[in-house]
Amino acid sequence: MGTILFGFTLLLIGAACGGSFGLPSKFVKKDTPWEVLWGPFFFFVAIVIPTIVAPLVVDDLFGIFAEVGFAKIVPVLIFGLLWGLGSMTLGKAFAFIGLSLAYALNYGAQIVTGSVVPMAIHTPDQMAKPHGIVVLLGVAVCVVGVIICGRAAILKERSSKTEEDDSQGAGDKKSPKMLIGLTIGILSGILCACYSVGFSFAGPVNDLVAAGKTAGWAQAWGTTALILWGGSISACGYCVFELTRNKTWGQLKGPGIAKTLMLAMAMAILHDAAVLFYGLGAIRIGNLGGSVGYAVFMSFAIIVGNFHGFRTGEWKGASPQSKKLILAGIGILVLGVCVLAAGRLMTPA
Repeated sequence: MGTILFGFTLLLIGAACGGSFGLPSKFVKKDTPWEVLWGPFFFFVAIVIPTIVAPLVVDDLFGIFAEVGFAKIVPVLIFGLLWGLGSMTLGKAFAFIGLSLAYALNYGAQIVTGSVVPMAIHTPDQMAKPHGIVVLLGVAVCVVGVIICGRAAILKERSSKTEEDDSQGAGDKKSPKMLIGLTIGILSGILCACYSVGFSFAGPVNDLVAAGKTAGWAQAWGTTALILWGGSISACGYCVFELTRNKTWGQLKGPGIAKTLMLAMAMAILHDAAVLFYGLGAIRIGNLGGSVGYAVFMSFAIIVGNFHGFRTGEWKGASPQSKKLILAGIGILVLGVCVLAAGRLMTPA
């Protein structure tokens, strides 16, 4: 019993990290270009940390990659590249619509895609069985939650218009910036779910890692490193493009860059800590890790992310209706995660 409670504690710590990794971005100077913060973040999270940690904790990591073969590693790298695009667009969503909405839309879309796509690819026959139907029901609930969160965003934007805008009828129009932000938020979740899809293709790597001397808590790092390295191509590549196009390379050595780099490193540590603590917690609660543990982790991460959004004033001045809708949307997302967890719990071993 003590081990299970400790496992859930680790899951909650991981979820707190996952729901908080975007928070340091709120403390950069207002005029800091997006790529000056997010470029170092992706460099730390997708290159520095996995390159240092994975070979240290996984026994004979590169020997395992060689034994598995490049052909079987390529799909993991490709889905990692897509995950990198998703993480990059999530960073854009933070800038467009803030932490609260970005987390709700990203995690909602991520839950939907990450639950359905691996099943559709690897075990499509399971979708018509009782546990598959429950999973699809959970997906449907999450879709409703995402739609409600989007509606809350539109109402929030309308209620934030100035009296001058309202007198000109602008209050009846959807802000292009908000619509772009909503689109990016949902797209980021779909792409971020490729992390889960990448893991579903990593069976040969996981089997060899598990067969070696690697400790149980560290076994996921073999696949995690591949996904993060794949993601570095797209995420870091885009940031290099932005730094070059906007001619902002010089700001990486300008005044205040030390603080920006510290914030980027804090974001990277929180991001990868979420992955680590989820793995540690899921192992300790045994067979419940992929079902109940998943529900606890995702639900608490959504709540934490939105707590930060409200705490930092993102919904200040928003109408009561929009606030009620975003809270309802979050609640429905959490319910959807729980239904998905029930479906996973019903899945035959």
